[in-house]
Amino acid sequence: MNAIAKAIDTLNEVFGRVIAPLIAIITLVVLYDIALRLFTGRPSDWAFDITKMLFGAHFMLMAAYALRHHAHVEVDVLKRLLSRKKQAVLDLLGYLIFFVPFIWMMLTLGWSFFMRSYSRGETTYGVVSIPVYPVKGVIVLAAALILLQALAIVIRAVRQLREEAA
Repeated sequence: MNAIAKAIDTLNEVFGRVIAPLIAIITLVVLYDIALRLFTGRPSDWAFDITKMLFGAHFMLMAAYALRHHAHVEVDVLKRLLSRKKQAVLDLLGYLIFFVPFIWMMLTLGWSFFMRSYSRGETTYGVVSIPVYPVKGVIVLAAALILLQALAIVIRAVRQLREEAA
């Protein structure tokens, strides 16, 4: 089980490090749009839509990486006062009761959201019609990565409880 948790950590670590530089591309698109507005007096036809989509994708795809590095909001103030066994129980209950069902819902509803967009050939409204379904597909991918990271956390909590019992 520990090998599974380590494999999930490695997957999210690699994925996060690959996706993180996307913020530089977003910045370049924004700078391009600003320069175009400054020098020509009008914005580009596509930069605003691309920026929104790339930022949404970046935000979603970095969520599992952030969870792996404990960058999300947690109740550390109270949790640190507990024993390691109680911390593991709190993690186990919190993830199984609240987190996993929410992410499962995000995964299943995100899939139908993506499929509806894909089947309709949904595009942005504007002069340049940019396909929207790839960004909606990111919701499914991000939910799967987050669910895997939650599984790694649950595996570690179970391992901690077993060590405490032994």
